[in-house]
Amino acid sequence: MSEQSILNALAVDNVERTTIHISDHIPSRLAGSENGRRMAEYSRDRMAAEGIEARVHEFPGLVSFPGAARLRVTAPVAMEIEANTLGHSEPAEGLVGELVYVGSGAYADYEGKDVRGKIILTELSYAPARHEKQRIAAEMGAAAAIMMNWGRPDDTAVPFGSVKPAWGNPTPETFRTEMPTLPCIATARGPGLRLKDLCAAGPVTVELTAEVDNRWTPVHLTEGVIPGARSDDFVVLAGHQDSWPGPASTDNASGNAVILELMRVFHQHRHLLRRGIVAGFWTGHETGTMVGSTWYVDQNWRRLRDHAVGYILIDQPSCTGTMRWGASSNTELKRFHQAIEARLLGNRSYSWERKKKHGDCSMFGMGIPMIFAMGQFSEQELKETALANWGWWHHSLECTIDKVDFEFMVDHLRIYAAYLWELCTAAVLPYAFAESAGQFVTRLEALQEPGQSIGLDQALECARRLHSTAVAFDGFADGWRARYGANADADEAPADAINLAMKRINRLLIPLSSTVRGTYEHDAYGLTAQTTILPALYDTKLLPAMDGPERWMLETKLRREGNRTADILSDATELMAEAMARIGTPPAG
Repeated sequence: MSEQSILNALAVDNVERTTIHISDHIPSRLAGSENGRRMAEYSRDRMAAEGIEARVHEFPGLVSFPGAARLRVTAPVAMEIEANTLGHSEPAEGLVGELVYVGSGAYADYEGKDVRGKIILTELSYAPARHEKQRIAAEMGAAAAIMMNWGRPDDTAVPFGSVKPAWGNPTPETFRTEMPTLPCIATARGPGLRLKDLCAAGPVTVELTAEVDNRWTPVHLTEGVIPGARSDDFVVLAGHQDSWPGPASTDNASGNAVILELMRVFHQHRHLLRRGIVAGFWTGHETGTMVGSTWYVDQNWRRLRDHAVGYILIDQPSCTGTMRWGASSNTELKRFHQAIEARLLGNRSYSWERKKKHGDCSMFGMGIPMIFAMGQFSEQELKETALANWGWWHHSLECTIDKVDFEFMVDHLRIYAAYLWELCTAAVLPYAFAESAGQFVTRLEALQEPGQSIGLDQALECARRLHSTAVAFDGFADGWRARYGANADADEAPADAINLAMKRINRLLIPLSSTVRGTYEHDAYGLTAQTTILPALYDTKLLPAMDGPERWMLETKLRREGNRTADILSDATELMAEAMARIGTPPAG
């Protein structure tokens, strides 16, 4: 049995039929709604019909049901503009204020602008995400936010979306500090550009109303399980099944259809899988900011921490107009998945970026490496559509079945299946650590000058030792991979020991590289600091311009983060060295 047999068993026609069925018969799948429940039961029933163990979990989620929004320009002209209330917005009735355009809504876009008590107008790019735009606007003293959609100037799609920074169901602390505090609405690209032009010409006054129902309510998540044949370890294969109003064909009916097809085929060949598969059909992704995946992690902590070897996230595969392959992943998996892409994509180009904590990346804290990959638009298309990397129709009523490219979907299915096959069957897990370790070195070197007062020298030295050890460890693991490739009947005890060491190394390095709060808490969604390696040290760059108690307090915090960084890097180095010494090199022949 080979990977090719799996690829041959996949049927894109099944994906198309399922996508159409969900779009037509279960539209508007808001978490906590009747259709949200029906979608969860549909996913369960489809897997159960194939003989897969499947269940629906019900639990309370803090979600949002946005109501009507109204937007009116009162000066210098009178104009009514169609708008949607954004999820978890604060309600407002007839709020009047001066409008100020702030570009993408990042910190740099506020330089030289006083928005206190004013209403900001921002672009709906993902740099930063909506949630972070709202948080920054509130920090800057704005009274409300209007977000114009991406797309071409004549596109009329009015977007939905959430602005809740708190990741998952809030804790008492994040409920106080990370829930939205501003009324937030969104409008189409054309009217938004008109507002932008008015702002450039002189003062603009607008009046807005935002109606919204934010509440705790039962939500529904579906889980399917294919046990491994020789290990309790497993791969998480997942995507969200809730959606905004409308058919939401690309977001994420098509992704759910892909997961169901992969589960069908892999279940037929389950006796060949060393490791199992856990399918997660998350809820509360859209209206709760990752409520479902976060709940699942909290409820299954030990099982995931001990046995999850990887996470393949599938969301909006094969959008119409995409033409190249783009993958984001934790660096530890980059070499693995790029080899598959190079082999299966033929003449299509492919690209990579380090995975940041967006979407359902709720397993970063526990250190489970993930891949999120899909077709991407050309640079020219992105330029013409104001960086609409999800399509101009994203999160709107225009997200219809014609936005799914079922020809390109063939490549998507094959590549996802190849990822899954190797993660489930490889004797030695396909992680590589040298590049990840090198990123720690590069980042700490860049922080040396602004961080002179917080003593990052030790952390940098630990990163350099990790890098040299990781180079040796990757070679050591490659030697054992070759051994098992040449002798499939070889004793698997060394492979099990290597895999255990790799899982433990990931549990250390991924939270350090990709989160501020570490293992047991979640950063706010789209937090600016997460754009860098070692985000807990992000504020180091502020030190040279600071003085007095404010600087001294930040230095205290950052010195502790530097100590934590050095300890974790040192612990990972010791894990690698100890594994190599204990297991030894593979025997010749």
